[in-house]
Amino acid sequence: MNSSTDLVVLGAGPAGLAAAWRAARRGLSVVVLDRAEAVGGMAASFDVAGVRVDYGSHRLNPDMPAYVLADLRYLLGGDLQTRYRDGRLLVGERWITYPFKPRELARALPAVPMARAAFDAISTPWRRSKAPENPDTYAELMRAGFGPTLYEQVYAPYARKLWGLTGDQIDADQARRKAGAPTALAALVRSVRSAMSSESLAYLYPRRGFGQLCETLADAAVTAGARLRLGAMVERLDVGESDIAVRLGRSEHHAAAAERGGWSGLDHWESSGWLRARHVFSTLPLPLLARMTSPGAPYEAVEASGNLRFRAIVLVYAVHRGGRWTKHDVHYLPASDTPVSRISEPANHRINPEDPEDRSVVCFELPCDIGDEIWNASDDGLSDVIADTVRRTGLPPLNVEWLQVKRLRNVYPVFQRGYKEHLAVLEEWVEGLGSITTFGRHGLFTPDNTHHAMVMGYEAADALGSGQFDRSHWSAARDRFAQHSTET
Repeated sequence: MNSSTDLVVLGAGPAGLAAAWRAARRGLSVVVLDRAEAVGGMAASFDVAGVRVDYGSHRLNPDMPAYVLADLRYLLGGDLQTRYRDGRLLVGERWITYPFKPRELARALPAVPMARAAFDAISTPWRRSKAPENPDTYAELMRAGFGPTLYEQVYAPYARKLWGLTGDQIDADQARRKAGAPTALAALVRSVRSAMSSESLAYLYPRRGFGQLCETLADAAVTAGARLRLGAMVERLDVGESDIAVRLGRSEHHAAAAERGGWSGLDHWESSGWLRARHVFSTLPLPLLARMTSPGAPYEAVEASGNLRFRAIVLVYAVHRGGRWTKHDVHYLPASDTPVSRISEPANHRINPEDPEDRSVVCFELPCDIGDEIWNASDDGLSDVIADTVRRTGLPPLNVEWLQVKRLRNVYPVFQRGYKEHLAVLEEWVEGLGSITTFGRHGLFTPDNTHHAMVMGYEAADALGSGQFDRSHWSAARDRFAQHSTET
């Protein structure tokens, strides 16, 4: 196959599909490529034992730009449900409501630690005045904001679990982007507000799983004229003076994608070949983009790409016989006595009459590094881990029928100290290419939420306009992206 198009989008996740839809509506010819058999990336959904599940716990924060929310309501209609958070967090040996309520936190912490935490909250202004003006590390910023007690009880062990590093090894940007409130007092105010108003706990979730969002985005993009090819592998990008040649192959998911049919139709059966594009939008991890681009990235960029780390994750789906396991949507486990960081029950995120009444699926999230003990664990070994976690945390017994395991490689960008210098080298190289623009969680090495990813896609399409990329528009948009604050 040899053909040409205005725009090639690498990746059919929220960012890529949002960009494709917007660009196609502007009249550009658009081709979206993804190696998976279904759209969505980490925001996809799939079936386990007749239950639609996600890749971990996902939700949409309703506090998003009005135009994004309007598009979501247009795409999903009545299937976009308003739900209310009903999570719990384990502090010591006690489960408390999360986002936490002051009284529950007081009961969960023993008297001495609670007194220390209260003192920490009261003394926040004094402590911040004594802290470094520009904290360099996650530990410095979180200790200054939340106090040493809450930091050591909750935030330090959770950071080690999520990112595989101590707080002193993590850049302060990780706290600025991921922490929901900058100080203990702010967290306290927010928790009191939550107790008084259910609206502050509201989130949005599609009736048929989080992946329904990307499925409807894909439908909309195709209706607008975009072409979507799943099971497609990009082997090489040859950057020329006026266009980019994209070398296509078939991924390991090609046969499954072809069997599913749908958006790509007969494109699945065409042989591999070249696709020429005036511009490429990439939502791929920057290190991967550096390896597939020709002319090759300079030595400095290749070296920098090797110093950017992503944390992987193992997801264990336990089919629980006997109806819902609990009434809660998410359980958070910050302590280091289990490798499980979060447990979610997808059916509790929604109201869907199609969900079976006699069983539920429970998802256990285990952050890890590729090749470590968790990543290489057998299904039996992972079964033992979740059984031990349920037992030691006092959760209800699981009546497990069977397990399904998924392994994802590039999940959490790790802001290890020094990451900014490595990222800057890679971004400078990409900007020099001219006809390639990167964005999304992977493309910008950021832990942003789904609506942030959609905003990035829209802004990229707006910068491209009718075909000539507006770099000043994109630069201003990038400045706005840097202010995004994500939630867990």
